This record gives sequence, structure tokens and C-alpha cells, in this order.
Amino acid sequence: MGKKINDYYVTKALQLYLEGLSFREIERIIGVSHVTVSNWVKSYNIKKPSHANYHPTYRIFNHLELVEYIKNKELLSGAGMIITELGDKFMLIKWERFKD
Repeated sequence: MGKKINDYYVTKALQLYLEGLSFREIERIIGVSHVTVSNWVKSYNIKKPSHANYHPTYRIFNHLELVEYIKNKELLSGAGMIITELGDKFMLIKWERFKD
């Protein structure tokens, strides 16, 4: 039967997949097998949008590290970013702004 995984991790895994992270990258971040993540993507029929030349970077911070990072305006300019909670840490996903 397998063990039940909290829906929080399913949602986070699917969000990360849609942001362009690979199954193995998601496995390293949330600690759930890449095969399980792949099965979730298939079962929810998730289609990854085309990101031609786009691959986000991500970093994991504790609260104080995140505050210090955000204080530096140079690190924030010219990029889109999402900050999401991962247990007691935070993940910052960052990508360059799309250019016409």
C-alpha cells in the first residue's frame, strides 16, 4: 500500500515541477523519491509549460539568511522571484525577467 504523504508535499512538488525543476532536484529539496514525484505529475495530468531558454535558480535559506538576502536591492533587481516555505526553511526561486 505504501505510506501516505502529506498533501503539503504533493502541492510543493507540483509547484516546483511547474517552475522548471527536474524530478531529481525536487527529490533533493523535499525528500520524496523522484519516482513518486513523477507519479504525482502523471496522476494529476500536469503539463509543464515550455520554458525555451528558461531555467530558474533556487536557494534554500533560514529566516535570518532570507532577510539579509532581501535587504540587498542589487540581488532583487531585474529578476522575478517566488519565496515559498519548506518546513522551517524558505526556498527562493529566481529567474531573469523575460525579454521581448
